[in-house]
Amino acid sequence: MPAEQAERRYDARHRMEDDMRLFRVLVVTVVPLALAEGGAWLYARHWYEAPGPLSEEKTVVIAPGTGFQGIARVLAQEGVIGPPIIYMTMVLMEQQHAAFKAGEYAFPPGISPQNVTEKLTQGDVVLHSVTIPEGLVSEDIRAILAKEPLLTGDIPGDIAEGALLPETYFFLRGDGRAKVMARMQANMQAALAKAWNARKPDMPLRTLQEALTLASIVEKETGRPQERGRVAAVFLNRLRLGMKLQSDPTTLYGIFRASGKRKSGLTRRDLASDSPYNTYVIPGLPPGPIVHPSKASIEAALNPPDTAELYFVAHGNGGHVFATTLEEHQRNVAHYRNAGHMSK
Repeated sequence: MPAEQAERRYDARHRMEDDMRLFRVLVVTVVPLALAEGGAWLYARHWYEAPGPLSEEKTVVIAPGTGFQGIARVLAQEGVIGPPIIYMTMVLMEQQHAAFKAGEYAFPPGISPQNVTEKLTQGDVVLHSVTIPEGLVSEDIRAILAKEPLLTGDIPGDIAEGALLPETYFFLRGDGRAKVMARMQANMQAALAKAWNARKPDMPLRTLQEALTLASIVEKETGRPQERGRVAAVFLNRLRLGMKLQSDPTTLYGIFRASGKRKSGLTRRDLASDSPYNTYVIPGLPPGPIVHPSKASIEAALNPPDTAELYFVAHGNGGHVFATTLEEHQRNVAHYRNAGHMSK
């Protein structure tokens, strides 16, 4: 057994022995006195149930391994309870001291000692949150997790693009970054599997990875929730007909992947590049996701509306105009060419 582990077990055993010694002292001395002096016992019970001394909300961290006496001292020092001896007597009499849990606790003003005990025995700890916006690349998610000061530990080195589900995640102070990331990955797998099982029949997508790739393209092509399905339908219709996807975001991602540069627009040279993500050149889908897509984009990619649309162009106000024929699309492009966006 490692020395450090043995030392922790030794400390825990001695804290337990200290608590039992304290319990025997209280049972032998304080409790009989309280029972003899009925008024004193009634006072202790009233004190335990009445509002405590805390004047404003306070957060207190109970470190792992802190014994019962140590917890009582911390609570008294932080002004959450009054005299710790009375508090310890009441808790020991109710035999709740062994159920206390470490963690970060938020105590409201005037909380009674009895309610303090309830919080500590129920593990009613403070939850923190970190929000991962949709449409980020792995590098961005790594930066968000690295900057969260209440998380601990390193981040896994290799994060596959598209493997994490963007959502708000709750965690406890001191949770590991790897642990939070594992939840993100599990949530993505669950969301993708659920959408895949409910997908429309006759989809031109053969695998979960292809569905995830299309969802990531949809995520970057439109910021409007109501357009996700129509954008997905355009690309699916193109896949069925063997047309190139001609997606700006995939081509821009290829540049980013190759050079680390984040560009907002494409040049003619970019459009002719031999990147495997340049869907102006390659047929079909790129080799993998370009961002981490939202659940909504995954569902749109696998359950799009039934349309014959093959084209869309940005109209300059965050949305797009869709078309079924090339002639209609060319008219839309001519009308909205001043918006400064590439068309599909």
